[in-house]
Amino acid sequence: MLLASLAMYASPPALEEATDLLWAYIRDELRAAGLRHVPDRLDKLVQHDDAWLQPNLLLSQTCGYPYVLRLRGHVRLVATPEYDYPGCVGPLKCSFVVVPKESGFQTLADLRGARAAINHPESNSGTNFFRALIAPHAENGRFFSSVVETGSHNASLNFVSSGLADVASIDCITYGNILRFEPRLVEGVRIIAETPKGPGLPYITRATATDEELSILRAVLAAVADDRRLDEVRDILSLRKFSVLEDADYQPLLDLGREAARMGYPEIA
Repeated sequence: MLLASLAMYASPPALEEATDLLWAYIRDELRAAGLRHVPDRLDKLVQHDDAWLQPNLLLSQTCGYPYVLRLRGHVRLVATPEYDYPGCVGPLKCSFVVVPKESGFQTLADLRGARAAINHPESNSGTNFFRALIAPHAENGRFFSSVVETGSHNASLNFVSSGLADVASIDCITYGNILRFEPRLVEGVRIIAETPKGPGLPYITRATATDEELSILRAVLAAVADDRRLDEVRDILSLRKFSVLEDADYQPLLDLGREAARMGYPEIA
């Protein structure tokens, strides 16, 4: 049996349920197209990043920065979802730089010496975009007084709103989902800046997937945009459609990191 895992934007429960319905549609259409060994359900036990390199991977969603850092050549790009949230332009997205709501921070320059929170060092939205935005302001490789790794965007928001950190960079899609379904989590923060934009989180399959299998996957995802049976699912997920991007489209994400390093700011510090 093949493996399917779509865990990147699958909480809270309303999003999880809609993701399950999206998968049910994809599953049935893949089977109707003749694809074999398609799993009945999404695997919710495997860690999202553990799924990416499984030899039986049928479909998963990865972050763009891990893709350019270490997944290239080991997976195949399928398609990139387009979301209908502020900060999104087609398949491109940005992050929002947030600070405590009642703080005096107004500009990036005000954040010098502040305490930063990042969700993960390889996160495109929480680290790579953030680093690119801060790099021109850094001196001798530093800008913040301290940096804490929180493990998730939700945790970073909690750190900022509770006063454990002064600033974090939050994926605009995650922010939109939270504002819609868990608004209490952003009540204590406000946005003071947007990061550069880059391609969003792509759906991927295993490197050994055939061209025919890839074509079937892309055709099914393309059909998601217009099938009336998915109107409510698309609305809940704020999903518009899927775009097919090439490897070269993700290269700018790697370039952002390299440019920050060239400017003497190789990591958030």
